[in-house]
Amino acid sequence: MHSPLPLQDARGLPPWRRPVTLLFVMAAAMPVAFATWSALLNNFVIEAAGFDGADIGWLHTVREVPGFLAIGVIAVLMLMREQVLGLVSLVLLGVATALTAQFPTLGGILTITLLSSIGFHYFETVNQSLQLQWLDKLRAPKVLGWLVAAGSAATLVAYVLIVMTWRAFDLDYNTVYVAAGGITAVVAVICLLAFPQFEAPDPQVKRMVLRRRYWLYYLLQFMAGARRQIFVVFAGFMMVERFGFAVHEVTALFMVNLVASMVFAPLMGRAVARFGERAALIFEYAGLAGVFLAYAGIYVFGWGVWLAATLYVVDHLLFALALALKTYFQKIADPGDFAPTAAVAFTINHIAAVFLPALLGYLWLVSPASVFTLAAGMALASLALALLIPRHPEPGGETLLTRPVPAAAE
Repeated sequence: MHSPLPLQDARGLPPWRRPVTLLFVMAAAMPVAFATWSALLNNFVIEAAGFDGADIGWLHTVREVPGFLAIGVIAVLMLMREQVLGLVSLVLLGVATALTAQFPTLGGILTITLLSSIGFHYFETVNQSLQLQWLDKLRAPKVLGWLVAAGSAATLVAYVLIVMTWRAFDLDYNTVYVAAGGITAVVAVICLLAFPQFEAPDPQVKRMVLRRRYWLYYLLQFMAGARRQIFVVFAGFMMVERFGFAVHEVTALFMVNLVASMVFAPLMGRAVARFGERAALIFEYAGLAGVFLAYAGIYVFGWGVWLAATLYVVDHLLFALALALKTYFQKIADPGDFAPTAAVAFTINHIAAVFLPALLGYLWLVSPASVFTLAAGMALASLALALLIPRHPEPGGETLLTRPVPAAAE
């Protein structure tokens, strides 16, 4: 096996073999499987297994268990390098996605979802760490925005194919899942063979790291996970259950999201670089509170499908500003903490995810509006926490409560 290549030496490689290129390839490969799985999921589980709100809640609870156990990445990193683990996790995600339609029962869907989720969450944990290690602080917000756009562009191609071929060729769920999952798995294997293993200058701590000075980051991660679950689980489910969206209509809505992300994600990265993480996160959380209240209004006041679809797109765009949370941590953290804290943060992010979807699935049967009202309250709580972020966060100045921030920095 070749020895790892120091990151600074990677500048001499051809552009297609450099670390940033690998980040872009992984950013494009992962959502081909995961986003296709998501686009077909609500229709598949309703048609194939007769899911109701409680069932979909349990499915997403099972899906988030590996996220809660993402701290196990630290142990795995004692056996293999982060880059290798990330790509192996992509292979698992792709293979599990390809097999999804082979198990059209509640138990089968929950089992294959668990496997694909292990691949997804372990990849995301490692990928976040690699991004923070391989990107310098000045370029990180802009490059992260472009990475989001790259993932959206790759997924858009898959969705265009679904919309154009689903009815024309009378496709079934198995065909689409096999194609999408297979692409992700094959790309991951090629990356394992084609790219050298890169060595960042700061060795990563291979044990669990919990630091008191990261407390605000931990809290923001917890709230982000809780809010995100409500959107992922119930916003799309609403479009199918309440408004009767078919597969091609759900996919078309996802395509609108993707085009919007391709246009706005790089702009959001530039905005974070210019205005700072504090302003970006305040804007995100205030906007999300308004969107979730409007979701509740759809059930209370009977607002129509066009508003619901518009809110879905706005919701998706606001979540893209979550890259500000990554760069906030990059600015306050010790460089050796990126890998272990990424694992810890994913576990914290998924604490609520383990029980919230199943619990709210039962609340959904009684009052869907209450589910979205609760999400709005979470967004407002996140807004209050974001107000504690300094304009220029740094080690020793992680929050406004840490030490007074000079007036010039406000």
